Amino acid sequence: MTQITTSRWADAAGGSTTRVPEGLWLRCPACAGMIYRKQMEANQRVCPDCEHHFRVSGTERVQHLTDEGSFEAMWPDLTCVDPLKFVDLKAYKDRLSKEQARTGQVEGALTGRAFIKGRAVMLGVLDLSFFLGTLSSVVGEKLTRAIEYATTHDLPLIIVSGSGGARMQESTLSLMQMAKTSAALARFDQAGGLFVSVLTDPTTGGVTASFAMLGDLIIAEPKALIGFAGPRVIQQTIRQELPDGFQRSEFLLKAGLVDRVVHRHQLRNEIARFIDYAGK
Repeated sequence: MTQITTSRWADAAGGSTTRVPEGLWLRCPACAGMIYRKQMEANQRVCPDCEHHFRVSGTERVQHLTDEGSFEAMWPDLTCVDPLKFVDLKAYKDRLSKEQARTGQVEGALTGRAFIKGRAVMLGVLDLSFFLGTLSSVVGEKLTRAIEYATTHDLPLIIVSGSGGARMQESTLSLMQMAKTSAALARFDQAGGLFVSVLTDPTTGGVTASFAMLGDLIIAEPKALIGFAGPRVIQQTIRQELPDGFQRSEFLLKAGLVDRVVHRHQLRNEIARFIDYAGK
């Protein structure tokens, strides 16, 4: 997303200047068109010209998907205790504090009960605005609790993924969440649960290698990057040119790895329709 900064325009008659508020307009990275920011936000962060899907925060995603006022957050105060005392260029606990102050969120996932077009669901949303939605011990714990709650209360489970993969500052603790969430989903499936997985740009790394690809229905937003390793890493490894659109939603649909590619405006309708179809 390219942001247009504050500028001044000279008045031809009087020589005065007018200040344009910073961030009022932005340039679409897909079509290079200028977009009025408020118009884009009112359009669920979709470019009104080319329909490029901008990335959205977890809070915005909940607002887009659920019936107004229906989301009841669960386990919102779970936070990492940093058992590894990890330090790279900066202490992990300091990075966490900075992210929490910047985003107003405690961790990188929102979980809770909600209604989608009148259908009761259990919802989990990875928050790209917090550590790029990376899979941490807390994110894994919240998603596992959400899966178990959906199992106990026989609710359809919706998880919206958008992630840079495992959180490297938590090392093996992060990787363990792949098995933890997958095992919970296996029990959910054995109980006859319905799991709709929604993949957004980007869904990569350990998230793709675990719960994100285990849905009964896997929906992807248009042109979302979905994969384990990035295309440049793969190309350098196999030393071959990759097909056009490799690891994008439309390519994966043709390969049978996702079931539907759905515009953001239609996600609510498609999820509600599938819940009805599945008898849930």
